[in-house]
Amino acid sequence: MVLTENIEFQGRLERGNRVQVPKPIRQKCALERGNVLKVSVRVPEAHTNWQDFYAHMDKSGRITIPKLTLSLLQDGAEISLESFVGAVFDVSLESS
Repeated sequence: MVLTENIEFQGRLERGNRVQVPKPIRQKCALERGNVLKVSVRVPEAHTNWQDFYAHMDKSGRITIPKLTLSLLQDGAEISLESFVGAVFDVSLESS
């Protein structure tokens, strides 16, 4: 099934540059592992711009944020990359 609406949520950045998509959102939108999604992320407390990339969920419901995207967010937030782990991100998902 294809995602029909734009979904926004907040998630904490985990080890390995991953963000967990909440289970209620996965069930409501019938998101599956193979679906390619357009993902937008930003750090709300650092007032950074949205950074977009394409990704798919792994079997545990997590999306990996590319290192380049994290570097661009880091430049805008002037925060070290290590301090991003545990930071809260605004995440937006839409179908590609």
